[in-house]
Formats: sequence, C-alpha cells, structure tokens
Amino acid sequence: MIWVLMCALISLSAANELDTLYPDLEHSRTIYVTENSPRLSVLSQQDKVVSQRGGNATLSCTIQRDQTLPPNHKMRIKWTKLTSDYLKEVDVFVAMDYHKRSYGRFHGRVHLQGSSPLDASLVITDITLEDYGRYKCEVIDGLEDGTTVVSLDLQGILFPYSPRIGRYNLNFYEAERACREQDAAVASFDQLYEAWRGGLDWCNAGWLSDGSVQYPITNPREPCGGKNTVPGVRSYGVREKENNHFDVFCFTSHFKGRFYYLIQPSKLTYEEAVGACLKDGAEIAKVGQMYAAWKLLGYDRCDAGWLADGSVRYPISRPRRRCSPTEAAVRFSGFPDKKHKLYGVYCFKGQH
Repeated sequence: MIWVLMCALISLSAANELDTLYPDLEHSRTIYVTENSPRLSVLSQQDKVVSQRGGNATLSCTIQRDQTLPPNHKMRIKWTKLTSDYLKEVDVFVAMDYHKRSYGRFHGRVHLQGSSPLDASLVITDITLEDYGRYKCEVIDGLEDGTTVVSLDLQGILFPYSPRIGRYNLNFYEAERACREQDAAVASFDQLYEAWRGGLDWCNAGWLSDGSVQYPITNPREPCGGKNTVPGVRSYGVREKENNHFDVFCFTSHFKGRFYYLIQPSKLTYEEAVGACLKDGAEIAKVGQMYAAWKLLGYDRCDAGWLADGSVRYPISRPRRRCSPTEAAVRFSGFPDKKHKLYGVYCFKGQH
C-alpha cells in the first residue's frame, strides 16, 4: 500500500513539474467518434438470375433510403455490365427522374421495373448469349451512394471446338469468330467449371472469354497433365491474344426455330446439302444448334450429316448399339472431303 502511495506521489510530482516547465502544453483528451449508419443502401433479392437466350430476366435492385433525407428528383440509377477487365464496365442503362437511356446492344431491350419509387430493378428482354455475366446497380442520391452486383446466368450447353485445319489453330479473336459462326459465344470459366462438374473430360486446351486457356479433366492420364494428378480444370493462365493458338470452348443456349434431319432419297455432297436445306426453306445447321437441340431438347438421330462448318456429326441422346453405345453425346465424324456423297444433312429453320 505504501509503495502504491509513493508511485502516485511521484506521478503527481512529475505532472506538476511538466506544468511548470511547459505551461502552454495542453493536456491530452480522449475523443470518441461515432459513425452514423449509411443513409442510403442498395440491395438485391437475388445474387444470381437464370434465364435463356430469347427469354427475359429481372435483375433485382432495391433502394433503402433514410426517411429523414429530403425527396430528390435527381437521384441517379445506373446499370453497367462488368467485364473480365475490372477497370472497364459497359454502360447498360441510366435513369434520372424522367430521363432514361439505354446503351449499345442493350438499346430498346432494357428498362426499369419501377414497381415503386425505390425499385431500381432492371428488366432485360430478348436475352442474347452476350448478355451472360455480372451487372452492377449503382444509385447516387446527392452525397449518398450505394451499389450491388447481380449475375445473369443462361441455361445452355458448352462444347469444345476446333476448325477444319486442325487443333491449336485459333488465336483469341479467331476463336471468338469461330464460336459466333457456330451460333455460340466463347464460354466463361464458370461455364467450363460447371461442364467439368457435369463430367466433361477434354484433353485439348481452349480459349475462355477472360483470355485464359484451360481444359477440364475428370479422368487424369499421362498425356493430359499426368495420371497421378487430381481431376480438375487445368489452366495455362491468361495468354497474349494475338500470337497464341489453341482450340476454344463455346457456349450456346436455346434457339427460336426448328432443328431437323432432312430426309433425302440419296446421300449428298456438301454443296448438295447446302442446296437441299435452302430448297426446304431453311439453312444448313450449325454446330451450336446441334448441341443445343441434343442437350436442351433431347434430339436423337443416328444418321451422320453435314453441318455448316463442313463437319459431319450426329446427336445421340439414347445410347444404343451402333449409335454411341457407351454414352449420350454429339458424335463427330471429322471434316471429310466436301465432294464425298456419303452423308445426309441437318437443317435449321429459324422463327422471327
């Protein structure tokens, strides 16, 4: 007890001495700062919305606003589409009071749901393959602002693709064009990952939409990363887009139209196949249309037929003897000489 009193007297003496030596020195104070909760917040009821090509989707965005804030007719609502380059966003829609504007390929296809003054949800109509991705809702109300992100996913099918000239012949831009020509778009990593989870095993590396090159392995083996490795999506990382050449993973979704095998009295050359579809009021079908019909509609036909890229394939949904006996698949017979009269043809008749 005596020791404690001595310490206290020494401390008091030291404090008095400081006051004497430095009379202008202010005593320290403890200041407590409290931060008010945000007066504006933006929330989404769903982190992910699933739709399909040609369908509609509503991306949820709800504004929660402090009731003490005065009404603001200049509150700004902006929707953008995020890209793999996090520094770039694609403008989709902007609204401020009665002024509204949609941008680029979204023009005329997007509007606010507007079920209430605090509903900033975005409605996208006639969805395209390129609409797949992540969207940001941003609300600016004077000095207050808030954001939320919603993903738009599409029902569909991923498929690997290489051109007639053989594997590993596409740079990134050629890969984009190749998928587009087959009624598809370059797949994302998430789409490849879901396909791998569904059992896709493919040993050829292909471009993805973020510029990376990857391939899915469910059955590890020596030529495909080694037999002692674990199953997974193998990655070559992000590659320079102009001078590197690989295959590509494409993604397609539902279509509006009819995919069918055209019955003919005899087998056809490629040129005869193109002409036969045109004579039937259709066009020769694309690879993506065959995959979509097979996966999404259960199309099954054990007849090899020409497709638009000059390949010959046939879709099997019900495995059976002589028709893909081990698995349901789109069977690939290669890129034969276009003058050979050995195959039928698959046609596509679109609906507008």
